[in-house]
Amino acid sequence: MAWDPRILNNPQNRPDPADVLRELRDKWRRGFGRNLLLLLLALVALFGFLTSYAQVEPDEVGVILRLGRFIDTVEPGPHFRLPFFIDQIIKVPVQRQLKAEFGFRTERVGPRTTYAAEEADVKRESLMLTGDLNVAVVEWIVQYKIKDPYKYLFKVKNVEAMLRDISEASMRAVVGDHSVNEVLTTGRQAVAAQAKLMLQDLADRYETGVDIQQVVLQDVNPPDPVKPSFNEVNQAIQEKERALNEAYAERNRAIPRARGEAEEALRAAEGYAIERVNRARGEAERFTRIYDEYKKAPDVTRRRLYLEAVSQVLQGAGQKVVIDESTKGLTPLLRMDGPSTPEYAGATGKKEAKP
Repeated sequence: MAWDPRILNNPQNRPDPADVLRELRDKWRRGFGRNLLLLLLALVALFGFLTSYAQVEPDEVGVILRLGRFIDTVEPGPHFRLPFFIDQIIKVPVQRQLKAEFGFRTERVGPRTTYAAEEADVKRESLMLTGDLNVAVVEWIVQYKIKDPYKYLFKVKNVEAMLRDISEASMRAVVGDHSVNEVLTTGRQAVAAQAKLMLQDLADRYETGVDIQQVVLQDVNPPDPVKPSFNEVNQAIQEKERALNEAYAERNRAIPRARGEAEEALRAAEGYAIERVNRARGEAERFTRIYDEYKKAPDVTRRRLYLEAVSQVLQGAGQKVVIDESTKGLTPLLRMDGPSTPEYAGATGKKEAKP
């Protein structure tokens, strides 16, 4: 309704203020209701868009639940689902390495790692009975990954609590099969490996959906009241091992040396025996050949043997001067080849001038 100013100037034609307010209220209500409806529709559309979009991180896998029932899994990246929480995506970190600590709790990791104060439950986790009925304080870490998101979410109600229980059971069973010295010193790697295998077997049997990556013995010590005694025993064991290693080293040096010397003597004896046998065989063969020649020509062979014998004897006799007995008036010879007294060769017979 529009009002003309000329009409409004007439007191009789002026509208009632109550009617004007009522008309304005009706117009505002009609406009506000329409705007409110549009606003509600926009909010509903925005809410539907926000509840239909989901972003799965690179180290995660999305598990889709439709009205609480498992539908499928989705890979990392942006995804759309049915809005208004009809579909729900639960993100499971399958690529992230998780860990569980036993016997201690880490508060802050950094250049100076800090640990929480020991509580009764935490201390109870690390106290274990060994196979030889001794007590050891064993602290360890279990590192694992989620390999089956469906089993991880729906097969076990609380996977973390289940994993802690079966980890403690596995470690206690393995430690109970070893002596305290093995757990403290030489058998730590074997204990960790056996605990990992047993833990993985239990995790698969209970369908936890986790893959055990590693079991690490963080710290293994005897209880505080008996630590000094254990340290003395370990020191004695180390000294024993050192003495044994030194003895083995000396044995490894002496035995090969003695074997080498024995082998050398044996080879020398064998060589000498072979040389003597071969020489004897050669002499026998030579004698046979000479005898065959002797039968053919005795005089020639006898003379040749005599000459050969004389030549061998004279080779070792040194310098000789032989003078015929019939020679007369031979001028004496002055030796010029040494400082010894000169020797003269007479004509009465054979004289030898030794050098």
